Amino acid sequence: MASRDQQSAEERLIARYFRPLATHPGAFELADDAAILTPPTGCDLVLTTDGVIVGVHFFADDPPDTIGRKALRMNLSDLAAKGAKPLGFLLSAALPADIKEEWLAGFAAGLGDDAARYQCPLLGGDTDRTPGALAISIAAFGAVPQGKMVRRATAKAGDCVVVTGTIGDAALGVLLRRDPGLADRLRLPEPLRDHLRDRYLLPQPRNALAEAVLRHASAAMDVSDGLAGDLTKLCRASGVAAEIDVARVPLSEAARAALAADPALIETALTGGDDYEIVLTLAPERLASFRAAAERAGTAANDIGRIIAGEGARFVRDGAELKFTRPSFSHF
Repeated sequence: MASRDQQSAEERLIARYFRPLATHPGAFELADDAAILTPPTGCDLVLTTDGVIVGVHFFADDPPDTIGRKALRMNLSDLAAKGAKPLGFLLSAALPADIKEEWLAGFAAGLGDDAARYQCPLLGGDTDRTPGALAISIAAFGAVPQGKMVRRATAKAGDCVVVTGTIGDAALGVLLRRDPGLADRLRLPEPLRDHLRDRYLLPQPRNALAEAVLRHASAAMDVSDGLAGDLTKLCRASGVAAEIDVARVPLSEAARAALAADPALIETALTGGDDYEIVLTLAPERLASFRAAAERAGTAANDIGRIIAGEGARFVRDGAELKFTRPSFSHF
């Protein structure tokens, strides 16, 4: 191994901040050009990738540890919705020249804590200087029994539509960050403001439910671009339609308080994104078992509608279909 004097600045950065996260033996302590990952016997590899860019997915003054956690948790949420157990991840970081050591230390600490918490070690990656915006990209790997990955293209007419957790908190939290006076206008007490901001800062991926999703779901995907848009994608892939009772969509106390003050915020809650919950379909006879599994995992699971013949997803409130000006978050 090269001495410290012989190492490049990039090598020193990797050794200081990221090598401690590379606990998998196939990562070779990040001292090689590639890593080795052997899936468990009888399993398929599940691959997913997602990233975050300053000004798009997080604010420049967000705590760096939450940025590291969020970048990994976004990918863990995808694995959970596929019924997959995490195995490891690759990290690519494009860092501006003025990045501070304190920022890197906080980022690596948050990322490392979650890598250990979710048993998803760093396997390798790349670090670069960029003249542009700070950007972090993660590719995560998981395992499912061969041929059993839960897809979005397999929902069936007659299935229940179920969503985990609560919907809309993160999107409302972003609004509070962008408009400092909004919380006062909505008359939100401080604990409710904190809840919405925290849900934006730190997703709660439902990996504890991955096994139950694998066992019970006919189709599933994570909710990252808004419930309305992501459910529409699932329906399109499956060649079916969904009818959702908006009154049954689970909302937190904080979201309900915000909507009570401004009912128009229902569109933000349903389309805004960053929920990182799971929307799934399952046969009605499997609903009770899935709910019981969710309760054991400490997560709510709510039946919000049905899969029917047709196309698209209809969100109905008091007998009328809601029409959205922007049905889904999109980068383009």
